[in-house]
Amino acid sequence: MSFQQGLSGLAAAARNLDVIGNNVANSNTVGAKSSRAEFADVYANSLYGAGNSFFGIGVDIAAIHQQFTQGDISTTNNPLDMAINGRGFFRMSDNGTLTYTRNGQFLLDKNGYITNAQGSRLTGFPADANGRIAAGVPGDLRLTTGDIAPKASSEAALSVNLDARETTPTAAFSLTDSTSYSGATSMAVYDTQGQEHTVALYFRNTGANTWDVFASADGTQVGAAAVGNLSFGTDGKLVAATSTTPLSLTVPVGAAAGGNQTIAIDLSKMTQFGTSFSVSELTQNGYATGRLAGFSISPDGTILARYSNGQTQAQGQVALANFVNPQGLQPLGGNQWAETAASGQPLVGAPDTGSLGVLQAGAVEQSNVDLTAELVNMITAQRAYQANAQTVRTQDQVLQTIVNLR
Repeated sequence: MSFQQGLSGLAAAARNLDVIGNNVANSNTVGAKSSRAEFADVYANSLYGAGNSFFGIGVDIAAIHQQFTQGDISTTNNPLDMAINGRGFFRMSDNGTLTYTRNGQFLLDKNGYITNAQGSRLTGFPADANGRIAAGVPGDLRLTTGDIAPKASSEAALSVNLDARETTPTAAFSLTDSTSYSGATSMAVYDTQGQEHTVALYFRNTGANTWDVFASADGTQVGAAAVGNLSFGTDGKLVAATSTTPLSLTVPVGAAAGGNQTIAIDLSKMTQFGTSFSVSELTQNGYATGRLAGFSISPDGTILARYSNGQTQAQGQVALANFVNPQGLQPLGGNQWAETAASGQPLVGAPDTGSLGVLQAGAVEQSNVDLTAELVNMITAQRAYQANAQTVRTQDQVLQTIVNLR
């Protein structure tokens, strides 16, 4: 019987060394998870019947389970690299065949799909042309690298303080005569083709708490007279009922862009206090054509494209999958796992929802292998192998002694 015990111990120790060796080999593999050999004793009860005065006949490897604990996160120079901080797996598709991974080393292929080193595509929730995420069934994530179309300016907002100490100028209003108005400010607006135009507003005091507003577009006065007027109360705040707000300004943009373009300018935040002329807000909703400048990924998995015109637009959201029993997943190699009946069905959702972790962009999750612990385990497994070999040798010596009896 001791031969069987020793041989089973040798086999179990050898398999344990295989597991340890695999852990050590993958100590620098991104997203790799360490494994653990789980031993079980072996008894042959039928040889002895009932009772408790029997001994075991060896050892067996009951299971080899991977440990899905969190690995350290290290930064990289690739903005498409992603690390999961918490539970979950990236959901990959290879022509419809789904696999799962913790390795977040991604790149763009020639068609704009986010892929891993094996060519499998990262899946997630796509965005429409306006950047709205379409939550539902995940699909292959594809990033658009083309230019973003321009948007014509239709609204603007202005917040200016007019100096209450100003008096009515004696000279008639003229764009070229700075003494004919009490303050001016300008903004860039865009036509339907993304061409930039400069709109300037000029403010001229016309009496106690009243002002005229003149305008110019690309250096040419708009209209022959004031395009609006402003009235303020004794507290210096705008009286909207007697003021032109929003100011509807017709800007000539050329025949190619439609001739004229109307912009509604909100002047409701104008004030008249006894301080110098100052501009505190100047916004408008148009922009020129933008070239792709780069991508960024938020903790909730939203992929934002950044453009040279200062705009950002969502191009999709990464989907994560979690399992009730991750140890039931089938390892496929290449840092990928497959769903099995033991793992349960995947629970798919956006990062930072439910039990799913958050994403860290420009980073990867390192292997969770503790190299120091593995080297100590290797020494222990080696000693166990040597001890089991010694039991076989001792049993051989006992048998040899019996054979030599005369």
